[in-house]
Amino acid sequence: MKLKKSLLTLGLAIASTFTLYSCGDDGVVLFSIEDDVNLGNQVAHQVDSTYKAQGKLLERNAANQQAYTYMDRIVNRVLNSGEVQYRQEFTWDVKIIKDDEQLNAFATPGGHIYVFTGLIKYLSEEDHFAGVIAHEIAHADHRHSVKQLQRQYGINLLLSIALGNNPSALKEIAGQLSGTLAGLKFSRDAETEADNYSVEYLGGTKYYACDGAAGFFIKMNEEAAQGTPPEFLSTHPNPENRVENIQQKAKDEGCSVTSGPDNDFTALKNALK
Repeated sequence: MKLKKSLLTLGLAIASTFTLYSCGDDGVVLFSIEDDVNLGNQVAHQVDSTYKAQGKLLERNAANQQAYTYMDRIVNRVLNSGEVQYRQEFTWDVKIIKDDEQLNAFATPGGHIYVFTGLIKYLSEEDHFAGVIAHEIAHADHRHSVKQLQRQYGINLLLSIALGNNPSALKEIAGQLSGTLAGLKFSRDAETEADNYSVEYLGGTKYYACDGAAGFFIKMNEEAAQGTPPEFLSTHPNPENRVENIQQKAKDEGCSVTSGPDNDFTALKNALK
């Protein structure tokens, strides 16, 4: 069995070494889509276990059915916009972590997305929340997490984690992605790219204002100006002129900036009380 795993690891490493996968303007990722999915599954399992042990993971059961029903409606509008590149290949599940002090969300490779209750309760408009979801989907869809991890850990270590062979490194990566170990900080280029794709995703829904993410960042910037920057800004660097760039992207796309109804988001917030 050990020999078989070693050969598999070697084969994957060789395959990945000779194949370059495009990933935005600031580099390439030496990782197949299947590797992305496998790594994401391993990381998500670790994240789930960590927050479940703390009693913070809201599982998809009868007690939380209403919250997830409303959450899924919002998420699926974005996923089904026709703009998500790996809509069929990635897992795309969203989970809620009960922590009212954390104004944050994060995505793993392969499409696992986590949202803290603090962020949900912090926002008041569904367009803004959909903008956050679209931003996180973009991080996964355009493989920002795995590219950053590849730079930090190297391709061979990531492949060993994807195969389930390195539990200590897996725990460290899960902690970084969830922000419990200071967070996995994306480059400003990656943040700008995620903002731009959030406009395209929301525009494709024909439901939300395509510049919805701008409203979220306007509120965060106001909080930061008062000396209390939300956790989101510590794990997602704030490019200059972020709001203006999102609004300009919306103009360039010619998409609607008319807000959609807040029905599902209001119901989601009520279900979490």
